[in-house]
Amino acid sequence: MPIDAAKAISAEPRSTALTWGHKDIQLYHLGIGAGIPATDPEELRYTLESRLHVLPSFATVAGGGMAMAGGMSAPGIDVDLAAVLHGGQTVQLHRPIPVSGDATQTAKVAAVYDKGKAAVIVLRSDVADADGPLWTCDTQIFARGEGGFGGERGPSERVEPPTREPDDTVERAIREDQALLYRLSGDWNPLHADPAFAEVAGFEQPILHGLCSYGMVLKAVVDTALDGDVARVRSYTTRFAGVVYPGETLRVRMWRDEGRVHVTATAVERDDAPVLTDTIVDHV
Repeated sequence: MPIDAAKAISAEPRSTALTWGHKDIQLYHLGIGAGIPATDPEELRYTLESRLHVLPSFATVAGGGMAMAGGMSAPGIDVDLAAVLHGGQTVQLHRPIPVSGDATQTAKVAAVYDKGKAAVIVLRSDVADADGPLWTCDTQIFARGEGGFGGERGPSERVEPPTREPDDTVERAIREDQALLYRLSGDWNPLHADPAFAEVAGFEQPILHGLCSYGMVLKAVVDTALDGDVARVRSYTTRFAGVVYPGETLRVRMWRDEGRVHVTATAVERDDAPVLTDTIVDHV
């Protein structure tokens, strides 16, 4: 059945209770590579409960990352999940994420774009606790073969980094077991763990979760360009341009502007193949 964009966008938002604690934060941080070296005081802010702060990309897994699952079952959305790719992600912070929380997530389909041979579905989730708004996530889902329903094509602009040399370049090794650890935060897709499943999907081995790369890159930016202060992040947006495998190395390039860091991430071992592009961290 084709996508009914009007029906999807007009559907009532769905509300879900979210709860998390310091163990969820620590597990997420370990899953994106924190804790190396284990006794480094700067790494202990990600791993030791008495010093813990929360990387803003944790918003994508809080409560098990239910926004995407709920959005894909919204009225008017009837797509083949095997043809679905995570196209892009934005997290906007309204205030720092607490180490423990009880909150309500309100999720809806914010937009559906017709790209011809594919559709782009934008899922928006707003999260608030008793003290007010915490964050807003926009998740872009690329659904192959689901276009051609006569909808708006939507935006297609790209965010190119400055033409000068990057101000910072760092490399982050991906452990062989990193996808196995990251999936414990809620994304159980066997594509990231089962070699036979990955082969059927067209990959030589299980791939790292895109949102794991997303978290690794934000941590690199915070630690390198923002003095290790997670509270400085105001928003973080990216487009997923390619895969990276456990055991490979991410090369993260950063260009600092006033209140903004432009970022690219590439796979070192495959001739700097793009992993994240159109990536911006806005900050104070």
